[in-house]
Amino acid sequence: MLLIHLLSLASPILAYQVLSDAWLKDVPSGGDDFDVRNGSLLAPILITRVPGTLGQTKVQQHFVNYFSTQLPNWTIQWQNSTDKTPKTGDRDIPFQNLIIRREPPWAKPGEVNYLTFAAHYDSKLEPAGFIGAIDSAAPCAMLMHLARSIDRLLTQRFDKLDSHGEPGGTVSSDMGVQILLLDGEEAFDRWTATDSVYGSRSLSQEWENTFNPAMSTYKTPLDQISLFVLLDLLGSANPSVPSYFRTTHWAYKNMATIESRMRDLGLLESKPEGPFLPDGDVDSKTLGTMYIGDDHEPFMRRGVPILHIIPAPFPPVWHTMDDDGDHLDMPTVQDWSKIVTAFAMEWLDLMELESNSEGGTV
Repeated sequence: MLLIHLLSLASPILAYQVLSDAWLKDVPSGGDDFDVRNGSLLAPILITRVPGTLGQTKVQQHFVNYFSTQLPNWTIQWQNSTDKTPKTGDRDIPFQNLIIRREPPWAKPGEVNYLTFAAHYDSKLEPAGFIGAIDSAAPCAMLMHLARSIDRLLTQRFDKLDSHGEPGGTVSSDMGVQILLLDGEEAFDRWTATDSVYGSRSLSQEWENTFNPAMSTYKTPLDQISLFVLLDLLGSANPSVPSYFRTTHWAYKNMATIESRMRDLGLLESKPEGPFLPDGDVDSKTLGTMYIGDDHEPFMRRGVPILHIIPAPFPPVWHTMDDDGDHLDMPTVQDWSKIVTAFAMEWLDLMELESNSEGGTV
């Protein structure tokens, strides 16, 4: 199974087709849907949403309503667990991860490799009333926008493969997308190995111990993750996100190239002091060893390849009451959304849908 998993990581690199300028120009903006007062994607998340509270239930309903009504081809699953925390004593706190997928209609269990995007949707217990706009309401809204932006294109790609008699059996044809909205990332008291990332610890352990049918391409759901892209602390002006891992530096460089090309084409709104992704021209052998604890850790320890999109240093509003909608930099929010969406389009080889000589989308 190790050989199969390595092939699943390598194949997207070999098939990677860079988006044309025309396709980059067609990547949609979130527009008014990111308005902090009444935007349909972001505004409902800008409330306190501590695990086990009414606020969190409202945000969960927002996610479920969005995908079930606007994107019915995406499946929604829950992965639930409970745990005790330093602040709640013997009382078990519920943690609920949402697993939202779009996969080829011919998919069989254990046969699809998933480009996986993740963000946590819970907010801190203290200070009381903490919103967490960059941490991580805005990243969640970005992933909702990403799903909507690629949905029609995925349908067309699957239909094209089906019409050509190609469905199933190859890494390229069996690519899907998986969005993980993770619960319990925040510490209830202070960050420790046991007081943090409650949801991702539970999910990664469950997937490690869940086995797909015999003779499946991928042994476990963990093996099905071709890349785990974690978004966190995004939405403040002038972010600088380094490349954290040599093993996924090639994917980081692809995202950095997308940012650079979009800026050159005048497609981004922000005017940062430097690029969001400054290590695009850095050789992987010269990367530093900076590391930030986050929801990726339990997955990384189990061999999942990680692309961590989190600024260093952290934005000044981090874990303060200023981390609210009024302190988001909207041009930066819009730009991250477009960059990440374009990255997904490239990975999923959606350029094969070109239908005219100018390379525009269908």
